[in-house]
Amino acid sequence: MNARSDMIPESEPARQYFYIEKCRQWLEKKKKEKGRDLTCGIFTFGCQMNFHDSEKITAILKQIGYVNTDSEEADFVLYNTCTVRENANERVYGRLGQLKAKKKKNPDSIIALCGCMMQEEHVIDKIRESYGYVDLIFGTHNIYKFAELLYTRFVSERQIIDIWKEAGEIVEDLPTQRKYTFKTGLNIMYGCNNFCSYCIVPYVRGRERSRRPEDIITEAKRLVSDGVKEIMLLGQNVNSYGKNLKPQITFAELLKRVEEIDGIERIRFMTSHPKDLSDELIRTMKESEKICRHIHLPLQSGSSDILRKMNRHYTKEGYLTLIDKLRQAMPDISITTDIIVGFPGETDDDFRETIDVVRKVKFDSAFTFKYSKRTGTPAAAMDNQISDEVMKKRFDELLLAVQEEAYERTKRFCGQVKPVLVEEINAHDPDMVTGRLENNTVVHFNGDKSLIGQIVDVKLSECKGFYYIGEINK
Repeated sequence: MNARSDMIPESEPARQYFYIEKCRQWLEKKKKEKGRDLTCGIFTFGCQMNFHDSEKITAILKQIGYVNTDSEEADFVLYNTCTVRENANERVYGRLGQLKAKKKKNPDSIIALCGCMMQEEHVIDKIRESYGYVDLIFGTHNIYKFAELLYTRFVSERQIIDIWKEAGEIVEDLPTQRKYTFKTGLNIMYGCNNFCSYCIVPYVRGRERSRRPEDIITEAKRLVSDGVKEIMLLGQNVNSYGKNLKPQITFAELLKRVEEIDGIERIRFMTSHPKDLSDELIRTMKESEKICRHIHLPLQSGSSDILRKMNRHYTKEGYLTLIDKLRQAMPDISITTDIIVGFPGETDDDFRETIDVVRKVKFDSAFTFKYSKRTGTPAAAMDNQISDEVMKKRFDELLLAVQEEAYERTKRFCGQVKPVLVEEINAHDPDMVTGRLENNTVVHFNGDKSLIGQIVDVKLSECKGFYYIGEINK
């Protein structure tokens, strides 16, 4: 690697900072050869965890000396992949195919792949066979070693594939570049122990590993000192945080510790599993002045029979009981969800049960999905797979029901004045800004860039379904 082994730190993250510097030196030489800056483009598919991982990769590339761009003509292109649904894989293959011609035009360019999709053995086989021009491939367990892997590719000029079947140590304290200066995600745990029968996540993200609470608090304080007002605590199932730690600590206890940090104004978290949603957590949310009145609580199906086949460990009745507890404690809470239609064996009666839950709960919004068969999951081998025609019909009906109920639920704040955290200039009107209520509902109102990052009182004048048009309260 053109580096004496006795100079390379053994401990992390010092080892990665060593390789960041080696990459920076290598890139400086390349820039002089080409007489220009080298660019990088990071393209992310999937969940909040993937986007947070991409922020880390982007920051490392910036420290190395790359200039960030939105173009896939970049000198370094990375796809951070998702594999929850089959179409996510196909999108990545399609984008890779388009890069082949660009690689021929710029042979020195580097194409990299990481994320959940890379943890599937058949995917790696396909990339080796059909996409040999991909330079660097790594998975979910060794993202922290990105700088080291990149330097290996720089000096060897060969394809680097480094996939770990199991997770090792949790390594943080690496550079990160946030999309927003005033809000960010903070990983509190990795992996999942639930093994829902349709889900590939436990196989590609590994088993649950919680970070030590003192490390989380230290990072949260550092973020606040850097200007962050809103923190979202991230995990595949935050409700089971701390179970593998000694001594054990509950997620509710962690939230209380985060709330004690001066400077944090809003605390969010994602995602919650209904089977682990405790009375302690509901009480903590109710009593808090900083925890946002919003919870994302995936339903997946309203049929207890389908929920059993999904291995979700709760029933329709149990889910509705949780909703009642949340609304009794916090009547104004926003509840969002995920719902899958067309799970193997789903009957018309099962689907009607799902619609019944949507009508009873009146979700503020819902991510609705058609079931996607994932190789390697128990559901993929189940009998009675649902046809695309039936799945589409049910999906359309579900979407309409969600939209109808969400509109009625969302407009409950119409005419009221609420605090809004301003995030950005409106994408369609430069004279307007866009922000979010505490309950995560989007609000658009007249304003300029000086408001970005501020929490301002806004009168919610008009409800447009999933969002509001407002005006600054004077």
